[in-house]
Amino acid sequence: MDNHLNRHTFGFIQSRLFPFYLHIGSACAFFNLTIFAMYHPSNMLDDKEAFQIFIYFVCVTVAAVNAQWFGQMTSEIMADMHLIEQACGLGQDIGLSSNREAYAKLCETDHKYKKLSGRLWLYHMLSSLCNLCCIVCNGYSLYYLAENLTTL
Repeated sequence: MDNHLNRHTFGFIQSRLFPFYLHIGSACAFFNLTIFAMYHPSNMLDDKEAFQIFIYFVCVTVAAVNAQWFGQMTSEIMADMHLIEQACGLGQDIGLSSNREAYAKLCETDHKYKKLSGRLWLYHMLSSLCNLCCIVCNGYSLYYLAENLTTL
């Protein structure tokens, strides 16, 4: 999409799709934790199963923080940046990097835009780290399941 839509349209679509993606990830992590906990009573857990519950709990927590905080803040900051860009006649260029000079100049001249840009980068990186953490947790969970297929 980023090579065929203008910057603001692409950002608008992302701001509508990502909350669904993040909430679905949170729900799936919660269901994984619930199902695993139902079939592994706490009084009968060995160390690997207890660690697996911990991994699911970490995944649920990180996914929920990402969905409720980082994803929402990223969308709000991006919307504020789009308003400033529209006031300066930017945002209708196709592709995200086709007019880097104009955005860099805007960042240099507009203090509010520069601050928003820094915050957007921060929240985007934190959201990406949350996604990476969930991928690692889910990867470990799949490894645990594969390792224990004979006992399931």
